[in-house]
Amino acid sequence: MKFHHKPNTFVGHVNIKVQDVDRSLTFYQEIIGFQILERTDKTAKLTTDGKTSVLSIEQPEHVVPKQGQTTGLYHFALLLPTRSDLADIVHHFMETGTQFGSSDHLVSEALYLADPDGNGIEIYNDRVPSEWTWNNGEVAMTVDPLNFEELLTERNQQLWKGLPTETVMGHIHLHVSELEKTEEFYSKGLGFEVVNRYGNQALFISTGKYHHHIALNTWAGVGAPTPLENSVGLGYFTIVLPDEAARNRVITQLKGINASVTEVNGAFITLDPSGNRMYLEI
Repeated sequence: MKFHHKPNTFVGHVNIKVQDVDRSLTFYQEIIGFQILERTDKTAKLTTDGKTSVLSIEQPEHVVPKQGQTTGLYHFALLLPTRSDLADIVHHFMETGTQFGSSDHLVSEALYLADPDGNGIEIYNDRVPSEWTWNNGEVAMTVDPLNFEELLTERNQQLWKGLPTETVMGHIHLHVSELEKTEEFYSKGLGFEVVNRYGNQALFISTGKYHHHIALNTWAGVGAPTPLENSVGLGYFTIVLPDEAARNRVITQLKGINASVTEVNGAFITLDPSGNRMYLEI
């Protein structure tokens, strides 16, 4: 998981909005396998190692259901440390009757499902980077069927105990309203590199030659509006930068393309052209 450590820039944490915190906590503990690190009546921080939180949930005042055809979260993606961990959670989903989709992306093997509010979730394991195919700066990815029969031979013969402690936020995939200004924001502003283009519909971007730390698509429609602030969906995510000098450089780059950066109690916040909120952290 070298791609999710400094000096790379990566997504460290995702915050999502839900309609009912208690219902969501049941799902995220019993089905996904998180533990609660902290909680209040309307919020919770979730952890796998008992120390750090990679996902948090909140129930806004006067919350409304997830709105379709808007910008925001497509899915957040939890990266498991080993292939046997992926096999274990497949077996767990089967035992609990959890519905899920799947795909072999060449660079990874992935499972897809949604929480009770429709927030998209991917759970995946990476293939060894030496097996990834690069051509003219682009990494080859596809959507092939997952070979469950072969995958399940990797399963650990023991009771499922939840997400492994080494699980990290592997990437985030966002709905955006268009790609031209979006690419400028994430490349010229934040410093990510485009590593794959899916026609004129989606971009996959990363640092350190990862297959993607962030994906961006227009599948909700070009010109899709920003959802209501109290809608189920993405609250924010964090961009982890190598150090303070790197953050200052990114802030300068963002301002150079007329993106706003706001400092609130020592936290630096910016919005992409589609209104997706992120914190710039070190």
